[in-house]
Amino acid sequence: MGEKLAIYGGPKAKTTPNYPMYPGGLEIGEAEKKEVMEVLDSKYLFRYYGPEGVESKVRKFENNFKEMMGAKHCLATSSCTGALLSAITACGIGPGDEVIVTGYTFFASCAAIVGAKAIPVIAEVDETLTIDPADIEKKITPATKGIVCVHMRGVPCDMDAIMAIAKKHNLRVIEDCAQAVGATYKGKYVGTFGDCGCFSFQYHKTITAGEGGALLTNDDRLYARACSYHDTAACWRPDRFAPQRFEGELFCGSNFRMSELCGAVMCAQLNRLEYLNKAMRSHLARIKAQIKDTPGIKVRPCHDEAGDTGICLMFFLDSKEKVGPFVDALKAEGVSAGGIFNAGIPDWHIYAHWKHVIEEKAPTDVKCPWDCPYHKAEPVKYATDMCPNTLDYLGRVIHLDLPAQMTDEDCDMIAKAINKVAAVLA
Repeated sequence: MGEKLAIYGGPKAKTTPNYPMYPGGLEIGEAEKKEVMEVLDSKYLFRYYGPEGVESKVRKFENNFKEMMGAKHCLATSSCTGALLSAITACGIGPGDEVIVTGYTFFASCAAIVGAKAIPVIAEVDETLTIDPADIEKKITPATKGIVCVHMRGVPCDMDAIMAIAKKHNLRVIEDCAQAVGATYKGKYVGTFGDCGCFSFQYHKTITAGEGGALLTNDDRLYARACSYHDTAACWRPDRFAPQRFEGELFCGSNFRMSELCGAVMCAQLNRLEYLNKAMRSHLARIKAQIKDTPGIKVRPCHDEAGDTGICLMFFLDSKEKVGPFVDALKAEGVSAGGIFNAGIPDWHIYAHWKHVIEEKAPTDVKCPWDCPYHKAEPVKYATDMCPNTLDYLGRVIHLDLPAQMTDEDCDMIAKAINKVAAVLA
């Protein structure tokens, strides 16, 4: 037996407080205030109408973000969901089309597909907890038009395999980078491999304006079409009332424009991204070095270790039955930790809880997009157990957030707690 666990009356391994997982949010300070006050002082609140001679903060953020990421175009949006819908629509995906999406992602990745009137096809994850390329191949039908690959919990997908599949089957690739801003794959930023990359700046994300999103693309036409969808009034056009410059440029869309106040905060937050990711990567590496040989646990593998943003530590136990007691013991040691999948606890990040899709819910009596005359393949069927590998992996995972504000002492205490609990319960 190992050292007496705190849950049984032993001393806590971690005696320092736990930080909330708001990496960029906790750093908000004078830089953000300065940018926001410039907007208020100039009275330039909407990027398409404002005083002459004043720079749009949204446009400034777009230019800085695309330059940092190495993309040709950036479109700032009101949310990542707005970016995803704009990207899917820009790619020409709609009624009758199928889009493959991972079963482990926030529900918005799937909902955006339905919002575009396309049919989501849910695929397995592999041990990295990102979409399994082998299952993508299995799920392709004559109706498949695209893939939404999610760089889940800061880890890059296997982009070489995904892009090879997409090229082979002539599929569009949309990268959901909501939880992976600053992640890389073989030295290149995620969000720049596929046709479009979509990002979130919601408050839980690495950099934040409370809400907000962005779309990256290197394709001129996709950029123009995404602009059309995100601003149906076409304020973005040099002459909004001019004839379309190419077939398919103009159509009815929605309003997912980013406000100048949001853009102002993002201008300051973007300057914090490198520091935040560097800190979180350092924390992850420090803890992993101390638990990599611990019996009974397996650290989540990664397609590119250097590209992991480090926002969290995830490791597997050998059975789901051990997860609850392990988590309770870590909490008693002073470590904020959790499991991922429990069939009895709803979580919008796991397909088995997506009742809107599994039960094909629609806002009207017409079950669009599932009941669609344009769909020329076999009906897509859903069940809570349709991706058993995904549920098995997620059922055996322990998850710990790694806020950038943590110290080396925090990391060492966390590692000590994991090893202490593993010695008894793993």
